[in-house]
Amino acid sequence: MSAYRDQHFLADRNAVERIASVLELSDRQVLEIGPGRGVLTRALLARGARVIAVELDGSLVSFLKHEFGQAIDSGALTLISGDATRVDIPPFEIVVANLPYSASSKITFRLLDIGFEAAVLMYQKEFADRMLADIGTRDCGRLSVMVQTFARASRCFDLPPGAFSPPPAVYSTVVRIEPRPPLFPVDDRKIYSEVVKILYAGRRKTVRSILKNSGSIFGVEPVALLLSELDPAILSSRPEELYLEDYATISNILSR
Repeated sequence: MSAYRDQHFLADRNAVERIASVLELSDRQVLEIGPGRGVLTRALLARGARVIAVELDGSLVSFLKHEFGQAIDSGALTLISGDATRVDIPPFEIVVANLPYSASSKITFRLLDIGFEAAVLMYQKEFADRMLADIGTRDCGRLSVMVQTFARASRCFDLPPGAFSPPPAVYSTVVRIEPRPPLFPVDDRKIYSEVVKILYAGRRKTVRSILKNSGSIFGVEPVALLLSELDPAILSSRPEELYLEDYATISNILSR
């Protein structure tokens, strides 16, 4: 979780081994975000991964260059200094990372946009709980919908504060994410993303109320058509009461 506002370094060796062992990494191109002092980086390299490590903290970048000079020289490790939410990232296949709490959402959305084969990501437990919340329940939100629309996500295990140095005030959760096609066809991914975003920006309102004011985003005529075609049961619902099929229906009408 290095370099942002929440520098808590993974220190439990058993936890490191568990994280690095979830996926087969030998000879795979693996992205690690926020390597910190390189504890997980070392475990990934030991399993034969070719690692791309993105670190924001300049002092940690200098440390990693010194600590992993041989791996960098051999090409096994590519170290990138920059913000993982914005920096250019070379092609990769797998992601294994202890994400910074403060940027978890932005990084997760960016990874889903870029695409990958599989990911093992550590989050704050509360964040992971929201990501994995059942769609159509009060606990679900934009994060739940977007992740579960485009990927299969499952909880691997939780870690206590004592697994980190210094210990955070919360538990952490390791989640496995594997992209897959949407269960219900999505004609335009950008429109789908925007629909989910505006609905959850006004989640206490009804879907009808939110969509009536979205003409500046989607166009007045498409919104009018949408309101005339949508099932009244959907229109009278709150966003968290919808199912993935409902979000797809809304976005597909707008994309026409």
